[in-house]
Amino acid sequence: MERPKPDTIDAPEKPVALIIPAFAQRCREACHEEWEKAAAHPFVRSLITGDLDTERFRFYQMQDARYLEAYADTCSILSTRFRAPADKLWFIDGARLAIVVEQQLHAGYGERLGYSAGDVASLSCTPNNTAYQNHMLQASGSGSLVEGLAALAPCPWLYTDIGIRMMEELGAIPEDHPYADWLATYADPSFVAYTNELLAILEDVVSQHDGEVLEQAVDAFRTSVRYEWMFWEQSWTRQTWPI
Repeated sequence: MERPKPDTIDAPEKPVALIIPAFAQRCREACHEEWEKAAAHPFVRSLITGDLDTERFRFYQMQDARYLEAYADTCSILSTRFRAPADKLWFIDGARLAIVVEQQLHAGYGERLGYSAGDVASLSCTPNNTAYQNHMLQASGSGSLVEGLAALAPCPWLYTDIGIRMMEELGAIPEDHPYADWLATYADPSFVAYTNELLAILEDVVSQHDGEVLEQAVDAFRTSVRYEWMFWEQSWTRQTWPI
């Protein structure tokens, strides 16, 4: 006999607390307005309420799949800049996470929304997506190590923050929510743990730098937060190249 399905997907009984070290807090305070606008973008709000139309979500999904390739490349570059094997492995695992684990969700939604891996591979990235990718790759490859980490951090941290706010607002994700399994990843304790580990690594690297290097890292962080807003915006408007 089939088990009755629960009405909701509940938040974890013992959620992992988000730990924000001093430099991460400094970065977030430096771009508080941009952060709040990104977290409250109409795309995000419509995604949480379930009112987001499928064409916008499909656009987002496909562009995000291409963005994750650059996220994985950034993690791979950062892995070469650490000497400790444990640190190298952490970023290699981060690259794998972006390619394998998160892409599984995209594959599932691809079946539902009508796109294939081939469609993603042949996709033209939007101007905003292209700029965001280039920013992360440049910071990780040519900037200081702390700048590269700061450019990477807003993506998982902002999603984690949105997930925490979402669960405080909803309490639980309705099972019939059209994007339930996608939203569940935002509130997953392993996602919070990943963000905690990344911010802790950033804090450790910060201790080896000071002055202008840290200011450049704060600026790289702010730029990524702005690109996060622009990523939502491009999905909301379904951005194309003007010529």
